[in-house]
Formats: sequence, structure tokens, C-alpha cells
Amino acid sequence: MCYTDSMMELHTTYRTAESVSPKHPDKLCDQISDAILDAHLKQDPQARVAVETCGGHGQVFITGEITSRAKGVDIPAIVTRITGDDQPKLYTNLVQQSPEIAQGVDTGGAGDQGIMIGYACDETPELLPLEIVLARRLNQFIYAKHPFDGKTQITLVIPDLGAEDQTPRVSSIVASFQNTSRAELDQLVHEFIAREELQGADGADITLHLNPAGDWNQGGFEAGTGLTGRKLIVDNYGPRIPIGGGCFSGKDASKVDRSAAYMARRVAVDYLRQRHAHEVFVRLAYAIGYAEPLERTVVIDGQAEQIEGYDLTPRGIIRSLDLLRPIYEPTARYGHFGEGFDWDK
Repeated sequence: MCYTDSMMELHTTYRTAESVSPKHPDKLCDQISDAILDAHLKQDPQARVAVETCGGHGQVFITGEITSRAKGVDIPAIVTRITGDDQPKLYTNLVQQSPEIAQGVDTGGAGDQGIMIGYACDETPELLPLEIVLARRLNQFIYAKHPFDGKTQITLVIPDLGAEDQTPRVSSIVASFQNTSRAELDQLVHEFIAREELQGADGADITLHLNPAGDWNQGGFEAGTGLTGRKLIVDNYGPRIPIGGGCFSGKDASKVDRSAAYMARRVAVDYLRQRHAHEVFVRLAYAIGYAEPLERTVVIDGQAEQIEGYDLTPRGIIRSLDLLRPIYEPTARYGHFGEGFDWDK
């Protein structure tokens, strides 16, 4: 990795990450897309699925490609279960996968070109950056008591490299939750601060921004629109870590922007543990219709080398991680890494 001096200064001074609740409009769309995928995989593990969902204000649009032997998949029931709306206007436009794409995948090739990033670090038990873990934990803590649309955000201050104490401190916390008053949020956030033993920067109190635009009662599809794949940084490792750019939700494992990203995380976790490293990046790159990756780089505490000992073809990844199972809807709630999935272990 190569950073300019200004990038390094920013990187080592402030780190911010956010999390959104499962009732956020974008996450509702992610869950719908992955629930449709799971419903097909339950009947047909070889199903080819690429489904996008857009929803809001009483209407849900579902489009994409499905090639499957599954029968009777009840998409309206899936939408109702996830959104809680039993009378949405539902529009579907689902066709079979393009035969020109299928011919490349049928031979074991990747379903598209792309770059996939894997990452692991020793900052947290989840092997994820501290800022995204804290933002997610806070979101889950509030959501457990107030299961509504909501967002959290945490900013850390990192001491200068020469400082005796290198412990990150919390500078500010943002929490906005539907149907939750500022007073309720204040109590919950202070409970979270005490539970996590968080400390403010330079000994100061942590600055709190709780429902900073005011208390609010309209959320989810009632207040806004959502789209599958619009929370990619939340789905990955937070803004500190680059991502390849591909959406995960709604795609079966023949799509390497999902399956190879999971494998990249698996490889990063393995190298972190085997080399007793502090930080590991993995980069994989593919060409459509071609099975072997064009790049297979691992960067271990700043030193790059080629990944060895893994079958990184789409079929090899699917076998290694057992990705033909209906396991995907839970990944669409809080992120695809650090939540105890098989590629995290």
C-alpha cells in the first residue's frame, strides 16, 4: 500500500464509521433481495439469481435475472414479512439469465469481471476496524430495544504515533432512531459507553449528537426510498478500507463480487492468524468467463506476496465455503463480515 503524507496524517488522526439498522430503507431492500435468493436456493441449490430491489412510499420494484427450477416462490409474502406492509404495490420484472453470460459461467468461469477486497486486523475480536465494530455494536444495542429505522456513527481520535498511550479515544457519537426520543437515546448511549468502557479524547466528555434533526416517527419505506447495494461501506469494512465496488445482496455464489469477497475475507483471516500479523489486505481480480483470478495478492503488515494454497476459482470458492445453501438473508442486516459467518472463522 502507498500513502501520501497527507493521507497518512488523516488516516492516523480521525477514524469514523457508521452503521444502519435492519429497518433502514436500503437494508430492507438488501434483505428482500437476499430472501428471494434464499427461497430459490432452498429448492434449487444451482439457482442463478441476480435480484435488485427498490422500494419506498408504498411501492416495491423488483427486477433482475433468475434461472432456477424452484417453483412457487412467494415474493409478495417475502416483501410483506420484511417490510411489515401487507398491501404494498409490488412490481416485478424477472427474466432468465442472459445465455451469453450463462455460457461463461457454465464452464466454471466468473460471472463478471471485478476486484474483490478482503481485510482482517487485530483491533477487535471480530478482526475488524474498531470504529465500524463500535458503530455496529451501538446500533445493535439500540435496535434490540427500539427495533426501528436508525443510524449510528462513531468517530475515534488516534494518538500521534510518538505518543506513549496509543489507545484510541472516542471523539463523538451520533445516533438517530425512529420512535425513540432524545431522552431515551441519551440513556441508551450512556449505558453503551459504560458497558464498552469507552473513553473520551484527551479526557473530555464524548460529544453526543442524538436525533440531531429532532425526534422522528416516520421511517423505513414510509419516509424514504431504498435500493439494494447502496450501503456497501457498511456491508464491508467501513470507510478506512477500500472496497472493490460490487454489491453482494441478491446474488448467488456464481457472482464473484459476492463469493470472492467472502473468500478474500477468509484468506485475510487465515493469514492474520498464521503470521500473527496486525493487518492483512487481500486483493482478488477476475475476468468474465475465466476461472482463475488475474490477481491474487495478500499484503501482510505492508509486505505484499502472492496467495498460495487456495483454490480461488468460482467453483473452488463455492466448495470451500459451501455457498449453495440458503444462508444469505442474515448477511443483509448488519454487514457481511465480523458477524460469525463461515468466512469469518
